[in-house]
Amino acid sequence: MQANKRFTQLLHYIVVLLLALVFFLPFAYTLYTSFVTMQDVNKLAGMPHWTIDNYKLFFTNDAYNVPKWFLNTVIMTGLVIIGSLIINPMAGFALAKLEFAGKRLIFWIVVATMMVPYQMILIPVYVNMAQIGWLNTFAALTVPFLYQCLYIFMMRQFFISVPNEFIEAARLDGLTKMGSFWRIVYPLAKSPLITMSILAFAGTWNSYLIPSTLANNPDQYVLVVGLNSVKDMFFENTPLIMAGVVLSTLPILIFFFLFQKQYVEGISSSGIKG
Repeated sequence: MQANKRFTQLLHYIVVLLLALVFFLPFAYTLYTSFVTMQDVNKLAGMPHWTIDNYKLFFTNDAYNVPKWFLNTVIMTGLVIIGSLIINPMAGFALAKLEFAGKRLIFWIVVATMMVPYQMILIPVYVNMAQIGWLNTFAALTVPFLYQCLYIFMMRQFFISVPNEFIEAARLDGLTKMGSFWRIVYPLAKSPLITMSILAFAGTWNSYLIPSTLANNPDQYVLVVGLNSVKDMFFENTPLIMAGVVLSTLPILIFFFLFQKQYVEGISSSGIKG
């Protein structure tokens, strides 16, 4: 019995390692190709043939402003994450713990909206941004995305599990409903908040359709949009394109590996199954 259990566990480990290898190989190829010259593409070149010229070119060529695009992406992503950490938990807490007219209807609207692809409402959003003069501004790239129905649902599921006694005790101590939320309930949601931050970071950092639609000024390009224009200029320079892919992907990998434990805990505590 013990031998069968160990064999099953070993088999599971082998399957997981094989799957990890399958998913890692494309990134490994991308990373390797970004350090070689065009002559060594699809060849196994030794380390003496590796070079960082592809990365240098991104930051030194006047034809495109990668540092500016990178800064724009950091600002846009940071604002979206900060807004998500404020608005979505408040909405989730209201749907979980407060009683008001139309609460159930609003909840089902939130759930239904989760099923609507954003591409379907992109044109109305563009028209609204144009009418208020926000095109080619950070406001257009951030304000419409400070809340997400998925995050509201996720936070609601977590706050439902918080005992009402905590809130009642805080109210007896003289805290208002907002005070109870920010000082008692909000700190308990560390794991789902980190999970939401990772999802918001990944979704915003790699977003292409929305930034390319709402900002067509090169000075307002974010990294993915700017790198796509580089791809159009150097579509035959595979190492340069791969260097751009690494630049856009590496921050997400670092962010995820730093908070992967909290990410898993947040998914579990929110009642969302992967």
